[in-house]
Amino acid sequence: MNSSIISLFIFVLAYVLFVFLPGKRTIIAVAASLLLIATRTISFQNAFSAINWNVMGIFVGTLIVADIFMESRVPAYIAEIIVDKAKNTGWSILFICALSGFVSAFVENVATVLIVAPIALALAKKLKINPMNMMIAIAVSSNLQGTATLIGDPPSMLLGGFAKMNFGDFFFYKSRPSIFFAVELGALASFLVLYFIFRKYREKTRLLKIEKVKSWVPTVILVALIVLLALSSFLDSGFSYMAGIICMAAGVIAILWEKLINKSSIIKGLKKLDWETTFFLMGIFILVGSITLTGWVDKTAVFLSGLVGSNIFFGYTLIVFLSVILSAFIDNVPFLAAMLPVAISMSDKLQINPSLFLFGLLIGASLGGNITPIGASANIVACGLLKKEGHEVRFKDFMKIGVPFTLAAVATAYLFIWFVWGK
Repeated sequence: MNSSIISLFIFVLAYVLFVFLPGKRTIIAVAASLLLIATRTISFQNAFSAINWNVMGIFVGTLIVADIFMESRVPAYIAEIIVDKAKNTGWSILFICALSGFVSAFVENVATVLIVAPIALALAKKLKINPMNMMIAIAVSSNLQGTATLIGDPPSMLLGGFAKMNFGDFFFYKSRPSIFFAVELGALASFLVLYFIFRKYREKTRLLKIEKVKSWVPTVILVALIVLLALSSFLDSGFSYMAGIICMAAGVIAILWEKLINKSSIIKGLKKLDWETTFFLMGIFILVGSITLTGWVDKTAVFLSGLVGSNIFFGYTLIVFLSVILSAFIDNVPFLAAMLPVAISMSDKLQINPSLFLFGLLIGASLGGNITPIGASANIVACGLLKKEGHEVRFKDFMKIGVPFTLAAVATAYLFIWFVWGK
């Protein structure tokens, strides 16, 4: 059996198992990668080269800073102030969702949900209301805004690494408004959906101040990281190494500060990090690298290009909404990783700016996960927290918020990207 058939078989098998065994996705990705190397479908050298180490540095470094930032309790402290300043409960919930969105633009989505959840649950208990809708709204808000910046979410990091986009490129790319503005317009549209859902809560509520900031140093480290990433855009325009080094350096500084000031165990701190997603990402890079090297990406691009013909708008629409539908049920990281090279090849065949398809793909894949409770890791975490509180989230419960929220956000961002990048 030739290497191209083996690579396709292992790739498809791995993705099918991702769907049916989501809790084992890291084991599956790593095992599939080792199988590719063992069968000599891909050499160890090619497998190592397929991993985008700059993206891995960004992910691990940001994860460390985010974890220590969360432990500082600054976000939860700010959330309490927001609740007390809001004119009624409905606006308190909306402001908490907005805070979730803001934090998740710079902190991984799961960490954001864990940061904000205690405030939401405290508010629900005080008002004696079901926290389900509030927690779902927090999860989908964090998923949406995580797409806005390079460091907000793994899919954005993947796109940045693949297209060699730096931190500043997510705001303005080639002198045009970029992903950030598409996401923010989508956020405005979806905010109206949340307002409609929570408008009935008109009571004025004050929370007892229970949160105390342990230290502002992690906030300073996070802000400094963001500034340095923005500055690195001018020094490493090819997005080849500097962002990853900066994030890892920030992570090391955060760990050392935690060790010296709080006497925390470095080993325990490192163990708490999301190593599963780290190894999962590495496995995905190798899986996608194998089908790229064996020619399957080009074949898929030829098929899709033939399907859309010369109709660029149809091709763009197909990529966006196919991504939305599939990402509602499968993990957006492996899907996006597989489709990024396809989008580039399609763009080349249609002789258009690849940014149109790449940005559309990111929007569709990242926001489509908001439709169902299994579409994104933050959704799974939010539902898990609710279950601990005695509230079982069914698919229809989640989709009552997820579907209109996603449609509003995707439609707005989709139109913005077309009008800015479709010509």
